[in-house]
Parts: sequence; structure tokens; C-alpha cells
Amino acid sequence: MRQGVQGSAAAYTHSEGLVPGPRRPEGERPVIQRASVRGQILEALRTALVAGELKPGEVYSAPVLGDRFGVSATPVREAMQQLALEGAVEVVPNRGFRVVERGARELAELAEVRELLEVPVMLRLARTVPAARWAELRPLAQDTVRAAASGCPATYAESDRAFHRAMLAFSGNDELVRIACDLHRRAQWPLVGGPVRHARADLVADAAEHVSLLEALVVRDLEVVRELVAEHFAGAA
Repeated sequence: MRQGVQGSAAAYTHSEGLVPGPRRPEGERPVIQRASVRGQILEALRTALVAGELKPGEVYSAPVLGDRFGVSATPVREAMQQLALEGAVEVVPNRGFRVVERGARELAELAEVRELLEVPVMLRLARTVPAARWAELRPLAQDTVRAAASGCPATYAESDRAFHRAMLAFSGNDELVRIACDLHRRAQWPLVGGPVRHARADLVADAAEHVSLLEALVVRDLEVVRELVAEHFAGAA
């Protein structure tokens, strides 16, 4: 995945604003491709949000962030407005955007909605999708394992969504995939007091469930699929 604009999310610093990539000499700005500035900024901000670099409750100014990215405040403001539509931030008049403070209850509610939406679909797909099609997803499952081993929550979040998105895509229902992906992304935002599932061990365990679930789907062991899917969403809460 793209790690910010030119580097990893871990390289962002909160105290000085959002600084993409490794530290550069003073006055040197990161190079941003102008063809899709807003899209790149949005991805960078999403990455920083998942990585915990954008802190819940903190207010961030579009001009300050724009200066750090070497762009005007306009694409930053547009990207932040998109995050506001998604519920990640809220507008603070004359100041900027505050990262929404979320608690464990909201995370549990998101997990419940995802379970109600995805579990019936997964069980139906487990009975109808050929084993060979499930086997095609092994590289994506292994991607989640590697991402988990890296310990980077932003990297893992991207690979996690890609795996779930690919599974649900077998339904042929684009609206289902879009809604499920949105809920999944929201479930990955940080909580007040710090992330609860960003420890490497938690990521590794989550990725291992992907591999086990996929293998159960390949052999069409519906009972194991049912158990693993339920456990996966229980862990998400």
C-alpha cells in the first residue's frame, strides 16, 4: 500500500504536524505528483489515522498540514472533508478538523453490524463458490501474514481490508462490498486512549485466522467456517 505520500505512516510526527517520509533537510519539501494531489493526501491522512499519528481529540489545521506536504491548504481541506463525511473527523470552525474520539462501545457496535452483514454472505458463499476460486485468494491471505509480522498497523489494515473485500467480491454485489469495506475501515480507526489491536501479537493472530478460514473454505468445511467467522468478528470487537 502507499505509506503516506512518500514514506511510511510511522514516519509521520504529531508534534510538528504531519511530516511524510524520512526527515529531510529544513526547507526541503516532499515531492507530490500533481495529477492526484487530493487522492494522495487522502490516502496519507487515512494511513496516519490508522497508525495513530492523528490523535483522537486533536485539532489539525489544513494550512499547517498543507505546508508540511508542500501543497496548498485546498487539497488537504478537501481530503479532510471527505474524512468528515466518513465520520473520522469533525469540522471545527476557524480552526481545522478534530479527529473523532471513539470508544470501545462504538467498536463493538461496528463489529456487530459487520457480523450481521457479512456472516450470512460468507456462509452462503462457502456453499456455492468453487474451491479453486477460494484458492486464488491465498496470496492475499499471505499478504496479511507478512503485514502482521511487520508490526505496522497501517500496512496491516490495508491488507486486511483487501482480503475481506476479495472474499465478499465473490457475492457479485458491489453495494455489499462497498458498505462492508466502509464499515471495516471505520472499525480500524484508533480509540480514545490508544489503539486496542495494534500490538504485533494481535495482528499476527488476526492474520492467522484469515489463513485458517481460507483453508476451511477451500475444503468446504462449513462448520469450521461458521466457527472461524464468528471468532473473527468477536475478536474485532
